[in-house]
Amino acid sequence: MATPCCFPDMFDWIQNLPSITQGKTNSISICICSTSSSQPSLNLFVTKNLQSPSLIFSIAADFSVPISLWSSKAFKINPKSSKLLQEDTISSLLTNFIEDVLKYGPNSAKNNSLLKFLKFDSMSNFKDVFNLAFLTLLFLICIYEAPADLRSGCLNTIKNELAGCQPRAASKLLMKQLGSNLEEQWMRSINLAITNWILELQATHRTITTPSPLFSYALSTFGLWKIHLFCPVIAMDIVSSSNPSLDERLLFSLNYHQLEGVIQFNYKVIIQEKWVNLMLNIDNIRCDIIRLVNKTLMNERGVGVDEKHFPSRISLQLTPTMQTNILSVSVSKSSENPTREIEMEKTIEGSFDPPNSFLGLKVSAGETTTLSMKPWKFEQSVYGYSAILNWFLHDSMDGREVFSSKPSKMALLNPKAWFKDRYSSAYRPFTRQGGVIFAGDEYGERVWWKFDKSVPGRTMEWEIRGWIWLTYWPNKHRTFYNETRRLEFREIIHLNID
Repeated sequence: MATPCCFPDMFDWIQNLPSITQGKTNSISICICSTSSSQPSLNLFVTKNLQSPSLIFSIAADFSVPISLWSSKAFKINPKSSKLLQEDTISSLLTNFIEDVLKYGPNSAKNNSLLKFLKFDSMSNFKDVFNLAFLTLLFLICIYEAPADLRSGCLNTIKNELAGCQPRAASKLLMKQLGSNLEEQWMRSINLAITNWILELQATHRTITTPSPLFSYALSTFGLWKIHLFCPVIAMDIVSSSNPSLDERLLFSLNYHQLEGVIQFNYKVIIQEKWVNLMLNIDNIRCDIIRLVNKTLMNERGVGVDEKHFPSRISLQLTPTMQTNILSVSVSKSSENPTREIEMEKTIEGSFDPPNSFLGLKVSAGETTTLSMKPWKFEQSVYGYSAILNWFLHDSMDGREVFSSKPSKMALLNPKAWFKDRYSSAYRPFTRQGGVIFAGDEYGERVWWKFDKSVPGRTMEWEIRGWIWLTYWPNKHRTFYNETRRLEFREIIHLNID
C-alpha cells in the first residue's frame, strides 16, 4: 500500500500506523522524496514480522525492483495494543536515527557509550526533533547510498527542507539534548557528507551554496549569549588564492576539515531610576579547524595532518534591531599599538682615503629598528548603534594583516618563517591543535548600551553578524600555494529587559 508522494510529517505518519491486527498486509510504505512523476522515488517501508512479533523500518529506491538503502533495528511490538508503536519504541527509533547518522562520521566507534544516556521522555517538541533526525539521516543516505539518477534532485529537496525555520529550531533542541561531545560528532558526520557532495559536484563543474542555517544556532540564557557554528572548509567562499594547485594530495588535506566556532558573551542588565544599562562582556571566542577524516586516511591520501587552514581574522557586529529607545553605545579600548624600539649605532673608522675626507677619518652612522608586537590585534569601533569587534592576525616579520596579504616566495622557502612548524613552535599564535581562543581579559573587554526608562518589561532583539577568515600558508609541505576563505553568519538573539 503506497501513500501519495509529498514531503511527509514522518512523526505523525509513524504514530498513526494501524495496529498489527488491523493491517491487511505485512508491509506499508510512504513516499518520502520524489523529483518528478517519471523518476523513481525514495520510499519508507514498515515491515511486520508476525512470528516475532516485531517490525523493521527501511528506506528503498522504488525502481521496478526496489533497491534497499537503509534498514533500522528490529523493534518489538505488542500485538494486543491499539497502537502499532508505543512511546518508548518511537524514542528508540529516534535513537536509532541518531546512531546511524553518527556512523557516517570519522569517529563512529567512540559514540556508542554516550548514546545509551540519551533520554527523550520529557523532551519538548519531540515531534520536530524526530522529524529533523529522520531528515538528516535521509540526507546522508542520499549522499552515500542513493543511485545517481535520484541523488541530485532529492538532495536539493532535502537541503531546502533542512534550511527551514522549523528544522532549524529543532536542531537547537537536539543539540542541547545530545550534549557537546555528541553534537560535535553529529556535525562532523553531516559536514563530511557535505564535503563529499561538493567534491562530487565540482568534479562535474557544478556548484552548491551551503545554507548557514544548517550549521549555526544561537541561544540566550542565564546571563549568557552563545553562538555555535560549524562549516566545512570547502563550503566557505574563496577570497583570494594563488594559482590553482595541481597537488591533489594537498587539496585533499585542505578540503577535509571543518571550522568549529563558539562565540560567548556574558550580559548584565542594570536598571536605574531614569535609564537602563546593558553590559556585554566578551567571555570566549573560540575557533578550531578539525579533521573530517581519520589520521590514517589523511596520511594516505593527503599530505599529513599538519597542512590545514588557520584563523586569520574574526569580525563581529552586534546591533539592537529596535533603536528608538537607545541613548548611547560605548566600547572599551582596542589593543595597544606595537612597541617600536630604535637603536642608534655610531662608529669611527680609520681611513686612507684621499685628502677630501676630514683628517683621514670616516664617520658612519647606522640605525637599527626592532618591532615588538603581539601576533593578534583587537580593535573595537562603533557604527551608529552597532558595536564592531575585530581580531586581526599580523605577520610577525613585517606587521601586515595576514588575511589580506600573501607571503613572498622567499618567505615560503624560508624554513624559519613564522608560519613554518606553526603548531609546535613556542611562539605560535595558535593552540597546538591549530585554533585560537580569545578571552575578555586580554583580547577585548566589554560593550554597553544605555536605554531610556521605557524598556523594562520588553523583549529586545539583537542581530549578531559575523565573518571568519581562514588562511592557508604552507606549514611543512613544500608548495607555493596559499589561499584565504571566509564564512559569514547571522543570528538573532532575544533578551528580556527585567
